Amino acid sequence: MRNHIRGSLDSYIRMSSEREKMNRKVGRVLAKKQGLTLSPPESVDAPPLETVNAMAAEEGGPMKLPEKLPLVALKGTVVFPRVVTPIMVGRERSVAALDAAVASHRMVLLVTQKEAEKDDLEPEDLYPVGTVAFVGQMLKLPNGTVQILVHGQSRARIKQIAQTDPYFEASFETVQEDVARSVEADALMRMVLSDFQKFVEIGQKMPPEIAAVAENVREPNKLVDLIASYSELAVEDRQTLLETIPVAERMRLLHGFLSRENEVLELKNKIQSELQKGMEKTQREYILREQMKAIQRELGDNEPQVMEANDLRDKIAAAGMPEGVEKKALKEASRLEQIPPMSPEVGMLRTYLDWLVSMPWATETPDNLNLKEAEEVLEEEHYGLSKVKQRILEYLAVRQLAGKDLKSPILCFVGPPGVGKTSLGRSIARALGRKYVRMSLGGVRDEAEIRGHRRTYIGALPGRIIQNIKQAGTKNPVFILDEIDKVGADFRGDPTSALLEVLDPEQNKEFQDHYLEAPFDLSDVMFITTANLLDTIPSPLRDRMEIINVSSYTQEEKLHIATGFLVPKQLKANGIPEGKLTFTEEGIRRVAQEYTREAGVRNLEREIGSICRKVARGMVEGKLDAITITAENVPEYLGPARFLSDMAKEDDEVGVATGVAVTESGGELIPVEVTIMDGRGDFLLTGQLGQVMQESARAALSYARSRSDALGVLPEFFDNHMVHLHVPAGAIPKDGPSAGITMGTALVSALTARPIRKEVAMTGEVTLRGRVLPIGGLKEKALAAFRAGCTTFILPDSNAKDLVDVPQEVRDHMSFIPVKNMDDVLRVALLEPKENRLVIDPIPADQPIPAATGPVGRWVAH
Repeated sequence: MRNHIRGSLDSYIRMSSEREKMNRKVGRVLAKKQGLTLSPPESVDAPPLETVNAMAAEEGGPMKLPEKLPLVALKGTVVFPRVVTPIMVGRERSVAALDAAVASHRMVLLVTQKEAEKDDLEPEDLYPVGTVAFVGQMLKLPNGTVQILVHGQSRARIKQIAQTDPYFEASFETVQEDVARSVEADALMRMVLSDFQKFVEIGQKMPPEIAAVAENVREPNKLVDLIASYSELAVEDRQTLLETIPVAERMRLLHGFLSRENEVLELKNKIQSELQKGMEKTQREYILREQMKAIQRELGDNEPQVMEANDLRDKIAAAGMPEGVEKKALKEASRLEQIPPMSPEVGMLRTYLDWLVSMPWATETPDNLNLKEAEEVLEEEHYGLSKVKQRILEYLAVRQLAGKDLKSPILCFVGPPGVGKTSLGRSIARALGRKYVRMSLGGVRDEAEIRGHRRTYIGALPGRIIQNIKQAGTKNPVFILDEIDKVGADFRGDPTSALLEVLDPEQNKEFQDHYLEAPFDLSDVMFITTANLLDTIPSPLRDRMEIINVSSYTQEEKLHIATGFLVPKQLKANGIPEGKLTFTEEGIRRVAQEYTREAGVRNLEREIGSICRKVARGMVEGKLDAITITAENVPEYLGPARFLSDMAKEDDEVGVATGVAVTESGGELIPVEVTIMDGRGDFLLTGQLGQVMQESARAALSYARSRSDALGVLPEFFDNHMVHLHVPAGAIPKDGPSAGITMGTALVSALTARPIRKEVAMTGEVTLRGRVLPIGGLKEKALAAFRAGCTTFILPDSNAKDLVDVPQEVRDHMSFIPVKNMDDVLRVALLEPKENRLVIDPIPADQPIPAATGPVGRWVAH
């Protein structure tokens, strides 16, 4: 131990002179930066060699270390035995520990902390293994930090932290290392030396003399610690090497760490080399381009670009652009002529000019103004939809009179799915003789889809409005904006706001796309939008469109559509020869009534297609030749009926009323159930009802309670009984006030034990005084009741005028009863105790609809 300390001090003495100069220089620089007075730093030099020998020597044996040593926590570094290492110390505890070590035996325990960012340390924040080191020169700088040179002596494992203030002091035990040489150790030493030499060669910060020093080390322990100390390893890897005692295992770990570092350094050097080459190439190309430009200016040799610019000027002149747009395009063509051919801007400018010259600025298709031909086309492709067809013919008639001064209308077809809104737009284009383009707005959330991106962005393009106009090749196509009620908004913008200009006849004459940066006239485009519901369309956008309701089809309309359109289409699609498969009217009716329940005809077409496929298979297998689909053999192809032909109640029941509602799929029945139970007077509502519907139910209950005397219900009845109102299909949210009279009727029926007529459907909002207020969607609701087999329909008095929209087929088979208050509703819907019934006469087709004066019918006794 004595000789070891002597050798450490000798090496320290050789290095101290140069290091002291360096440390003094560092101190002066720090002091100058902090504005301190330039004074010689306080330096605590190592004691003379004789004093150290006196402290270290002990007759008859090696020097003994004390049981406890001051502990200095290190940030981001690990000190190894047998290595001299400079350390900067700045924390109060660490400086106090150094002062204590210097005042006694100059030995200190150096331990690395686990988290380098942490300053207020606890014992558990330190690694368990550190290094006992001898403190050489200690240099105190003006800023309070201390720079020391330490010489690692041996590994040590902490046994216990004896004190934490004013500095850490720990008891420890030194770790004995294996120093025996072996063939395996020699092989591992050579392998580690080879890795380290490679590390020094490719590591640009490592002086090559260190590799020569490592080659002269003959002891495995010393070699591993020396290489680990000088290699740029992670702190965790160095600590692992410090804690690993067997030298063979330590060398294997060091080999793995060095191999990994070498791979990283090689990759880093490769990337830097490639970057350097790329920069050199870019600079070289820039210089050559500048020289080429100068040569071309001298020789006038830019003929290809001049030819391209001249060709674009000819296209601009032929495009029929407005004056302002043409001036802008010519300016950009001149810029293209001047920009160097290899500039990135050339491609962007060329694409922009191509878009400008390819837009149909002046190209339009002439309208077919022959009303008779247009009507024939509309009737040929669509059955019914009289309002839509009338509106198109009116537009053509006004166009004949007003000429091109007439602005194209902005139409919005609103109706349930499957009624032909989108296909109707294609028929309108054919009737007008115009091009047809379609854009689906469902799920569009980016405003740039409508207006495009600025052309400063890489890969920028115009919006889909301009793209579809270019695709049509004409400035006046029929443009279908499908599913406008399903447009969304998020952080990228609100597309509906961008559509405000597109769908405004007063503004779209100068529609500005962000990419074109030039106004384009959309006033000649006939925009037709489609939607299932109006509720989700913002009111400013809805105000710009002419709303046309496309309602559900009746059974007769479905029969005509299937006979004239769907069956021929499916026969052709499935390759069935003419005359091999025919459908009777009764067969189609049964398919529509018992296998579909929809407002449109989409599912009806699917079921007809399913029959055609089964017949086609039978023909291929030789089992069928010619077949006729009748009402009797439909189940052979489609299986059991999915829907009952009569969806109304089978019996007159107490507390169960039939209401109707309008959804995005058309009209639907809504049964309302009420039951009375013993309880504390609570009113329970179930069926996932919305706020408005809950309020309507409470209003109906209040009306019933206010009429308890007339209904024969004792006042204390409500205090001792609980009323439960339920609307089936509880998984489906329901809302709206139009079920008010339905819930009021069910409540009164349950309170009076009077059954409700099974064939009655009803709709209307009810007030606390029992007045019946108007509702919307009468036609859809009437069709739903008609499909379900109801024969009587109760509607608000104010909606009697809307019966003209109900198809005559429905009015022939159903009786419509306008009512003003709940008393009228109850007289029609509830059965009398003696089974008296009100017989309702339907409204004949040749008579006007009666005024709303209350129930129409005659009472007969059964």
